[in-house]
Amino acid sequence: MFLFRKRAEMPSPADALPGRADPIPTAETHFVNGRPLKGPYPEGLQSIVLGLGCFWGAERKFWQLPEGVYVTAVGYAAGSTPNPTYEEVCTGRTGHNEVVLVVFDPAVLPLESLIKTFFESHDPTQGYRQGNDVGTQYRSGIYVTEPAQEEIAKRVRAAYAEALKAKGYGDVTTEIQPLECFYFAEGYHQQYLAKNPGGYCGLGGTGVSCPIGTGVAA
Repeated sequence: MFLFRKRAEMPSPADALPGRADPIPTAETHFVNGRPLKGPYPEGLQSIVLGLGCFWGAERKFWQLPEGVYVTAVGYAAGSTPNPTYEEVCTGRTGHNEVVLVVFDPAVLPLESLIKTFFESHDPTQGYRQGNDVGTQYRSGIYVTEPAQEEIAKRVRAAYAEALKAKGYGDVTTEIQPLECFYFAEGYHQQYLAKNPGGYCGLGGTGVSCPIGTGVAA
């Protein structure tokens, strides 16, 4: 996942690669549970898009949750280039983040719990990197699909920032913003670690627990 030279700064929209008008091909169904990646999804479900480093390991973290997740998919978000390829994202000239789309049932898996998993699964203080993976595509990000999600995400971020500070970590760099576009990644990236169990996974947390869901108010 770090085979290409990457820029360590975000490109301006004017400097971003041009991309293309049509989506790139991807898988139709989830390799693990067989559900359609692009929907339609059952009524009552919500979706959120999360960036926490290399999307291979990040996606596995969420499809392996014991309950509440309907389907996951990897892709690109929060950049300027329309319908980018993986190779283009890896140049750092699209502005996109490697992300995971999580479609979930909030009645079974509250959003607070989902975001707790997100924060505990990576180090949100590292800026444009996660471990050995360096570049703007590895930044920490939460991209919400409705206003209530943004409020919850900010509360959890604030609570985790305090927990990290108490353990000597620096400032949390997680960006939280409305999702503008989610572009599905190529088919071979979808559920990659289910197809390649020995494949690379750079996911790693700080070991600091997020206090949400443990009786501590956000």
